[in-house]
Amino acid sequence: MQPDSNASDPRQPRTPRTSRPPRERQVKHSRLEDAFGLFTGAFVVSFGLFLLKASGAVTGGTAGLALLLSYSTPVSFSIWFVLVNAPFIALAFWKKGVVFTVRTIIAVVIVSLLAYLHPTQLDVSSIGPVYGTLTGNLLVGIGLLIIFRHRASLGGINIVALLVQDKTGFKAGYVQMIFDVIIVASAFAVVSPLTVLLSALGAVLLNLVLAINHRPDRYIGH
Repeated sequence: MQPDSNASDPRQPRTPRTSRPPRERQVKHSRLEDAFGLFTGAFVVSFGLFLLKASGAVTGGTAGLALLLSYSTPVSFSIWFVLVNAPFIALAFWKKGVVFTVRTIIAVVIVSLLAYLHPTQLDVSSIGPVYGTLTGNLLVGIGLLIIFRHRASLGGINIVALLVQDKTGFKAGYVQMIFDVIIVASAFAVVSPLTVLLSALGAVLLNLVLAINHRPDRYIGH
């Protein structure tokens, strides 16, 4: 019986036993897609914050801190949101580069401007606190997800969370959740305990949206 020539002849190419599927080709977002994505994400975030403010609730991140400050001072949320994020812009420029920083500034400005627009177009003087708090946080989470996928953030804790995820692999949503617990807990000095508990639940919902959906192994936006 003749031996298999393909198996014994070293000159014959060997067929690999296992083959890996080809890596998917990464398609970059166009400038128009990035611009529309940033505006869409900022709009969704701003509307979520509008519902939170109408409900008297708070949330995490610099947006939550700006809401708290707007409740306790005569300065509006829009101004506080820009001021609170200002120190983090330098961090974004240092660690994430010019493009990320410029897009982040644009997103922050859009959210601040839209915060003035929504109250002039909608009257939500009466809104259920549970509905307003949970829906508001859900919308903020969705909006942040869109912004993240177009290489930007809303400053503050978002930048820190993304840096931690890039360096350690620890999910950005969980990093932000830790900071958000601290921020929401500080709301006991401004709002009722029931509102704080609702806000904490909403902040968890927000960060679950990010932790489940913002994963580089599932989606890569350039």
